[in-house]
Amino acid sequence: MPELRAAREDDHPALVRRVQEWWGDSRTPQEARELSLLLPRLFLQFFAGTSLVAQDATGLRAFLVGLYAADDDTSAYIHFVGVDPALRGSGVGRALYEEFFRRAERAGRKDVRAVTSPGNTGSIAFHRALGFVVEPGDREVGGVAVRADYDGPGQHRVCFRRPL
Repeated sequence: MPELRAAREDDHPALVRRVQEWWGDSRTPQEARELSLLLPRLFLQFFAGTSLVAQDATGLRAFLVGLYAADDDTSAYIHFVGVDPALRGSGVGRALYEEFFRRAERAGRKDVRAVTSPGNTGSIAFHRALGFVVEPGDREVGGVAVRADYDGPGQHRVCFRRPL
């Protein structure tokens, strides 16, 4: 199992490379580059202390970018998670989430939120297995409640909440 540690700003280039590599099997190179734009440096400039990386002797193997809500002192939010495809199913993702839960709870947070695309059935199952519940939406996609246009026109999202 890779070692978990707090993220640092200087992890940013490695995170961007990993997103482009790890999602390259399911997306075109252009789509993988676009996906990496969801991780601008500002997340590690301002939320490194609430984000985590897993590394071993070969380098960065997984990451979780999370933050504590500034306008709601009871909530935390998981923005982006990536796990090396060779380690998927090994418990590394679960370990990242559980460490984030522990830290958020110690910081006085009462719940954690996250979102995913309705077509990402693996992510939906993973979040449910970790105790997240799907929040009510304004429509259903594939039998799952979603919030329509959550991230812009046609960008529906499944919204999760997990009590701590």
